Amino acid sequence: MILKSNGFKLAVAVLIGIIVFILPRPEGTKFKLSGTGADQLSQSVAQYFSTQETAPGKPIILTAKAPGTDQAQVQYLSSQAKEQGLSEVNVEYVDGLSPKAKRFLSVLAVLVILFVFEPIPLEITAALIGASLVILGITDVKGAWAPYMHPVVLFIMCCLIFAIALDKVGLTKRLGYYIIKKAGNSVTRFTFIISIGLGLASSVMHDAAACAIGIVTMLPLMRAVGIEPHTRTAKFMMLSLPFACSCGGMGTLVGGGRCMVSAAFLKEFTGIEITFFEWMKYCMPAAIICVPVAVLVTYMVYRPDPKFKLPDFDEDLGAMTALEKKALIIIGLSFISWLTKGLHGLDYSVTGMVGVACLVLFGVLKWRDVNDNLEWGTALFIFGGGISLGLAMGYSGAADYFANLFFPLIQGKGWLVLFAGVAVFGALVTNAMANVAAAALILPIVIPMAQLEGVNPTILALGLGTATSFAMLLVIGCPPNAIAYSYKYFKSSDLTKLGLVATPILLLALFGVVITWWKFLGLV
Repeated sequence: MILKSNGFKLAVAVLIGIIVFILPRPEGTKFKLSGTGADQLSQSVAQYFSTQETAPGKPIILTAKAPGTDQAQVQYLSSQAKEQGLSEVNVEYVDGLSPKAKRFLSVLAVLVILFVFEPIPLEITAALIGASLVILGITDVKGAWAPYMHPVVLFIMCCLIFAIALDKVGLTKRLGYYIIKKAGNSVTRFTFIISIGLGLASSVMHDAAACAIGIVTMLPLMRAVGIEPHTRTAKFMMLSLPFACSCGGMGTLVGGGRCMVSAAFLKEFTGIEITFFEWMKYCMPAAIICVPVAVLVTYMVYRPDPKFKLPDFDEDLGAMTALEKKALIIIGLSFISWLTKGLHGLDYSVTGMVGVACLVLFGVLKWRDVNDNLEWGTALFIFGGGISLGLAMGYSGAADYFANLFFPLIQGKGWLVLFAGVAVFGALVTNAMANVAAAALILPIVIPMAQLEGVNPTILALGLGTATSFAMLLVIGCPPNAIAYSYKYFKSSDLTKLGLVATPILLLALFGVVITWWKFLGLV
């Protein structure tokens, strides 16, 4: 049927991109001046713009007195700066959409269709992100391709290589054996136990590593009983893990970068500091609830076939071999180095790659094992492309535009509406950019808003740190999604379908924790 053909899907994607491109572009009424000479420029255009009071040294906000006229546009301000020799003054949009942001949105519209319906392989779609950003003048060549070798990309590679090592030496078989001994050979019970266990472990270890370990434990068992890719049972098992691991990261400050960024921005803007134990006190209950809820929702959407029973594992696996012990020690030390990043300051990718080198140097892995088994396309192109796209959303001004368009709608309606709006916006935006970037983008906008309304800004910082864990609509949303997708047991659209159901349910669960547990603690 033509409606299901890849050519038709591709044509629809391009058509939607063209429609977005030719839609009228809102110029807006407010503009931001920064840099040396901003004061001089604002005084020279005072007849056309009113000036908003800001702190000394901060950017100046101008509001057009006659919107729609030639003197109420960025081009006019830029030309005035040029005529007066004020080359260091930057003029930016506040509530309008810049031409660069408009071009970005047309690219984004095409890519979202391609990511969900996969008319071409996702690796190729992801490679086209960098190419399209350069062709449409949204960034330069370096800005487009550098994120493909971002530290996060290297970190994902480390997690995948660790999983290869655990599988090769047989430690994942031991883990599967242990769970089956405790839980029996039910696919449903096994998936719930391993997903919830590793999901909660994601509060103190990186969610990508937890997801990778769980998947390589599951895969041999799935193959042993003949669970084929793209079946409901395969989707249930392979999607439960990334969703559970994403939710688990909200439990503590070390569970995910978005938690650290939220705490850091809160201190930067307000002086309020959230300690490790305070964060855990407020957010761990949300993780404990959301992790099993995520697995339960996956079970409801993709009910596994009860005819499948996992192997009984009658044989005795014996004592751990020397190779298993070496792998366990090296990977264990790498995990400790990730947990103690705050003490030594070395990036996850650096200590992770040292661990990878040790695995090869001590004979646990050969380079051929890595080269033959690593899903290079997933890490390099799919997640690297996602980071490039997310960064472009920020520097093109598109993210600022939506934030300034969205947040005034919830301003002045009380803390709960403000919290819910921030959480929903964060959960949606983080699908197109790293959750750390989403938190860094939104917090500077909403913290001053909360202070103006007398709302405790700690509530919004905690809310954003938790809600950005729900990157469940696109494969590029977070590392666990990309890692699970790399094994090709489900389509991108399967993840989106589940995410459309799970995201609102998990947000409701988070709101439930906020209005009960946080109220009990006296935070709200």
